[in-house]
Amino acid sequence: MLSMIQELIRHKWWANANLLHAIEQHPAAAEDEELSKMLHHILVANRFWLLTILEHSFVRENEMKTPENLADIIDRFSETQRLESEWLSHANESDLERTLETRTSQLGINVSVRQAILQICLHTQGHRSQCATRLRALGGTPPGMDYVLWIREQTMA
Repeated sequence: MLSMIQELIRHKWWANANLLHAIEQHPAAAEDEELSKMLHHILVANRFWLLTILEHSFVRENEMKTPENLADIIDRFSETQRLESEWLSHANESDLERTLETRTSQLGINVSVRQAILQICLHTQGHRSQCATRLRALGGTPPGMDYVLWIREQTMA
């Protein structure tokens, strides 16, 4: 299971980077408030679960502050990827089954680290699609972000 989780996270990083680069290359998209809000939402959701996994505090008032521009958003994505990468470098199978204490616990839902990571990856995938649609509406060209494209790139590297 760990190897699949590692692949999903690495694909997420790659797809996010492709999307951010495409947005950065299209001035109308780089300045679009709706895209900024969606990208920030992706970050907040990812960081909530990641910080919970790392047993760090999620300081809502800090995390909810919308970055001022695309460069700041890109920096936050990079910081988040660095934190994930550090965790991923020493994670093991048993780490994946640890139960997280979150607001879901209060609802009677116990979420494991594995399930939280799947939530991050699937949630991000859905919102990347929305961002790609918005990028196209602004006249840009969405990048390839499919998992199989990432696999092809890995085999060619």
